[in-house]
Amino acid sequence: MSRSETLGVAVIGAGRMGADHVRRVDRVTSGARVTAVVDVDGERAEAVAARVDGCTAHTDPAAALAAADVDAVLVASPGPAHEAALLAALERDLPVLCEKPLTPDAASALRVLDAEQRLGHRRIQVGFMRRYDAEYTRLKALLDTGQLGRPLMLHNRHRNVAGPPFFTSSMLITDSVAHEVDATRWLLGHEIRAVTVLRPTPSAHAPDTLQDPQFVVLETDGGALSDVEIFVNCGFGYQVQAEVVCERGTARIGDGHALVTHTAGRWGGTIAQDWTERFADAYDREVQAWVDAARRGEVTGPGAWDGYAASAVCEAGVRALEEGGRVEVELVEKPALYR
Repeated sequence: MSRSETLGVAVIGAGRMGADHVRRVDRVTSGARVTAVVDVDGERAEAVAARVDGCTAHTDPAAALAAADVDAVLVASPGPAHEAALLAALERDLPVLCEKPLTPDAASALRVLDAEQRLGHRRIQVGFMRRYDAEYTRLKALLDTGQLGRPLMLHNRHRNVAGPPFFTSSMLITDSVAHEVDATRWLLGHEIRAVTVLRPTPSAHAPDTLQDPQFVVLETDGGALSDVEIFVNCGFGYQVQAEVVCERGTARIGDGHALVTHTAGRWGGTIAQDWTERFADAYDREVQAWVDAARRGEVTGPGAWDGYAASAVCEAGVRALEEGGRVEVELVEKPALYR
């Protein structure tokens, strides 16, 4: 595709995330347009597609991907549907931006890896948008200079006002801690080799069946430890914070002190209430980077290997949550395509 051509994007999934991506590609991103929207709920697909001139609605992903005006695919459907959509896109050699998870488990993620390797080149980017957040990218750049010395520990906090009603205890790991799993791998440049999940007394504000909060400890092959406080019913705001402790200093992000007021004998600021507010710019940067790379025939962001590694770590984390104790992460040897 030449730089002058517009990338026609099919968005699979018309829920909150998918609809937001349709808006983003249509109104924010340059060099792309939404040509198809897919959802199992035909009325929802039609409602979202109607917001974009010339966009068609589908209930069958295969029909959308076969359309002549579809050059790329953005997958924002529920995780269990990702494998089929990814394999269909790879069969047509279409570039894909897939929201996390790549797939819900390591076995299905490996099937996707195998299909991409048979293709012979990378086509999949996984939606770990924190790699595009301004604070995270500054932290990564600082760590890469080496001026703070080796990273020894990474402390993460991930809090939501209230979790969705369908959330289960294991989803705190697979749907939330998955972000910290990727952030740990990316920031430190290490693979995660073991997971331990500690279970504090559940909050009275969490549903009776939900283990919330949880405290997750990740051991890396570089000798560093990364811990994650995941608390999806904290009640007061959405917070994502990280502090790296290195040999010669520390670095911290996520305090959200962009605006502090002093008035009436008090000082303070505001706390974001959900991820769409906190990471809006990161999503914009992520999608634009994906579109720019796809138009060049490249993949530059986190790929299928990163998605597979995160799925394997989360799978071990769910075992650690359910069985107790320390669970080792089993990864296949990294294929040459992803080195």
